[in-house]
Amino acid sequence: MGEVRGFLTYQRADPQKQPVNERIGHSGEFISRLSDDKLREQGARCMDCGVPFCSRGCPLGNNIPDWNHLASEKNERLALEALLATNNFPEFTGRICPAPCEAACVLGINEDPVSIEAIEMSLADKGFEMGWIQPQKPQIRSGFRVAIVGSGPAGLAAAQQLNRQGHSVVVFEKSERAGGLLTFGIPDFKLEKDKVARRISLLEQEEISFRCGVNVGQDISLNELRQQFDAVLLACGAEKARDLNIAGRDANGVMLAMKFLADANRRVSSATAGSTENLPATGKDVIVIGGGDTGSDCIGTARRQGARKIVQFEIMPQPANLSRFPRRDQRPSSTPWPHWPLMLRTSSSHEEGCERVFALESVRFETDKDGRLSALVTREISVSTDELGQTQWKPVAGSEKTWPCQLALIAIGFSGAQSDGLISEGMLKLTERGTVQATEVNFLTNIEGVFAAGDVRRGQSLVVWAIAEGRKAAKSIDSYLQGKKQLTKLCADSTQGAARG
Repeated sequence: MGEVRGFLTYQRADPQKQPVNERIGHSGEFISRLSDDKLREQGARCMDCGVPFCSRGCPLGNNIPDWNHLASEKNERLALEALLATNNFPEFTGRICPAPCEAACVLGINEDPVSIEAIEMSLADKGFEMGWIQPQKPQIRSGFRVAIVGSGPAGLAAAQQLNRQGHSVVVFEKSERAGGLLTFGIPDFKLEKDKVARRISLLEQEEISFRCGVNVGQDISLNELRQQFDAVLLACGAEKARDLNIAGRDANGVMLAMKFLADANRRVSSATAGSTENLPATGKDVIVIGGGDTGSDCIGTARRQGARKIVQFEIMPQPANLSRFPRRDQRPSSTPWPHWPLMLRTSSSHEEGCERVFALESVRFETDKDGRLSALVTREISVSTDELGQTQWKPVAGSEKTWPCQLALIAIGFSGAQSDGLISEGMLKLTERGTVQATEVNFLTNIEGVFAAGDVRRGQSLVVWAIAEGRKAAKSIDSYLQGKKQLTKLCADSTQGAARG
């Protein structure tokens, strides 16, 4: 502990945000990192608990008290090394992770938790600024080649780990640029794309190869990859979006959320970024269907595109409106400390202006005479639990309402891996959820030498889970390759022995 009484001396401090009226005028990030003095103070709030529940709350198992302590002693470089020991990309997680570690912080039982995510972002940004984060090339190559399908956080983490073990790694990405959802799914106001490009450049300097614009399953088959590489890792995400099968779904103005976000990201990155022509949300009444993070990203993006009004619908009842960091005695019994609490959350996009309506079901889209979306009809839903604990959904009679709407964005989650490409080859076994079947023990699929990690295996999840799965899968692939090496050596020794005999 840098200061034994630090948690009593200092209050929680979060990074400063630009005022709403300023930040909605641009597409870039609007949160600044902690100053060096604030970084030291916030690190000093860590109590160095005997059982660090924050580390258990983090899917990566980050050694959070270690780098908090080093930050509190102004030893930022060593703090960064401790952070990088378990997290390949803290510049990403420090920005877009919801911080389950903070929900599990022991100080959070009766005080505001340690600002772990802000410390993480500040250490990562200072590391790049000072030149502490440099490419790490392996000294010796193993002779094995690994193909990774997908360049999102799971694929990138696995690529870096395997490369550092000396294996030659080639990452295949179907889009024109690497990064997966980091590049095409998350808006720039949460994660600027130059930070993704910077990391990709570092990985290339570490001698990892990227082949963009290659759709595995169409441009090259899985069997061809197996013939060319010693192991294959599928880290291609769970991009099959859930849709609404209601009347008027084909109206001009109804879009899947990820298409809207990807198109917006491409526009921000293009030469026409400053143009306001042909923006989907400009001057329109926008309805976002779905209350999760993707829906929130749609709100912030539509606001920056100049939407007239934004309304967000959620089919679930409104959860408890607790303080931002609820104390242990305030939490719902279903999610006690140190679990992630079930509560109403207000994102930065919600702060920028949005009406939120809960327990509402979409009934039908209505169009004008030209087939363009004009309204969405909804009805209220009553949610209850029966004697067996099963959730019962019942529409409320007479509760239909018509909402003016010229752009509707469907953000109701994902149902597994895309059914075209790799999946359509029919070789891979799938789970009931539509994800690729592979165990968390070794991440091996039903096909010899083919592994799966990240969203394609576990379903749509957090970036921190994707990195954690990528790291674990890389360890399993390395063990698999070492086993092949031992087998080859045994076969060679046996052949030589027979020849001598």
